[in-house]
Amino acid sequence: MPPLVVDLDGTLLRSDLLLETGVAYVRNHPFQLLKPFSWLAKGKASLKEGLANATNIDVSVLPYDPQVIELIEMERLKGRRVVLATASHYTLAQRIAEHLALFDEVWASDDKRNLSAHRKRDLLVEHYGEQGFDYVGNSHDDIPVWAAARQAYVVNPDSGVERLARAQGNVEQVIHSNSSGIKDWLKALRLHQWMKNALIFVPLLAGHQISNPVLLWQGILAFLLFGLCASSVYVLNDLLDLTDDRHHHSKRNRPFASGRLSITSGLVAFPVLLMAAFLSAAWLLPWAFTAVLLGYYILTLAYSLSLKRMMAVDVIALAMLYTTRIIAGTAALSLPLTFWILSFSMFIFLSLALVKRYAELREARKSGLTEKTRGRGYYPDDLEMISSLGASSGYLSVMVLALYIHDQASNELYSNPQVIWLACPLLLLWVTRIWMLTHRGRMNEDPVVFAIRDRFSLMVGTLFGLVFWVAV
Repeated sequence: MPPLVVDLDGTLLRSDLLLETGVAYVRNHPFQLLKPFSWLAKGKASLKEGLANATNIDVSVLPYDPQVIELIEMERLKGRRVVLATASHYTLAQRIAEHLALFDEVWASDDKRNLSAHRKRDLLVEHYGEQGFDYVGNSHDDIPVWAAARQAYVVNPDSGVERLARAQGNVEQVIHSNSSGIKDWLKALRLHQWMKNALIFVPLLAGHQISNPVLLWQGILAFLLFGLCASSVYVLNDLLDLTDDRHHHSKRNRPFASGRLSITSGLVAFPVLLMAAFLSAAWLLPWAFTAVLLGYYILTLAYSLSLKRMMAVDVIALAMLYTTRIIAGTAALSLPLTFWILSFSMFIFLSLALVKRYAELREARKSGLTEKTRGRGYYPDDLEMISSLGASSGYLSVMVLALYIHDQASNELYSNPQVIWLACPLLLLWVTRIWMLTHRGRMNEDPVVFAIRDRFSLMVGTLFGLVFWVAV
């Protein structure tokens, strides 16, 4: 029986190891981005070797295709030899073969030869003869290999590949096991996270300008453009965090981590979204909004590449990212940015950022982990300190609100500023409840998104707004 030869990228693996090592390199070596170009100048094989040696891909969590694995196992039960033949670098292919323990032989690229298309065909024909093997592949590079194979197995084919493969007349099976759709893109773009951009309207409410149609329209535009920029950031962040996400109990199901969306599509989507956001902002809104948007993007990029792994710095950066949305609102609407809004938002959002970290660490402790959590600067034993800091920060935001009542600005904006005192116990109640729910393990999402969806939080928010309306 002829051997079954299996391709790796896009076939056995719902990803591409060249791109996997590429994004891993960017994450781990953000200040050495020119080095891969020097490798590429020597050829694609040299680039693959350089990236493979400069990164440490965890092959145990890569998104393998279960139907291809099932096919291999069935053929092995028949006593058939199974060969892994891939254009990926040999060190990665060998590690994958050892991890899966499904292959009798491995052929892959090295520093001299990029084993793809006709090079792979020639090697397989040399060792197994013309029509002396069956081949499992997925891409246009596999067309010449199928032409030399006895039987062709086509897996999740690229556009037009299935038609070309069938034209050769030796297709034994076509496997469609990984189809992506609009739901995957909606999840990748995190449209539900756009709700956080409602913070852009805070200056409009605080300045009593919500009935101004011109400012309201500008606020809506700012909301949408900030959302496009944020979605671009989410896509880039998911690409940079592939390995960490695959080790997480729920994040491993994200579209890019699971392989439902390709890394290539993400590398196209994030700059397109980013350009749409900035070009539209520069055209439609004040330049100050574009400047704030740029600051938000730079801070987010720094957070994704480095800050998120630094203790304390990460939560302060998160609080600043929340606050930046409010600053963006003042810039888009040309409204003043007050000391009180800034100080209140920094304390309340620091508390919510610590809520996120507490929830992650609680899950890690529940799983029996004691070492530093992956991709973060915290240990599960930090749980009690984080809850102390987070609750304190939340209560400090209540104190800022209380001090605001006695400020001259409140007397100018409100005819009955003393009524605002009623907002203080409401905020105390909400902060306390958020932390109690987090302590009980019921905070499984972004706390701001949770608040927008939570009935109790919406009720408290309505009463909070009513207090300020009565104070007017």
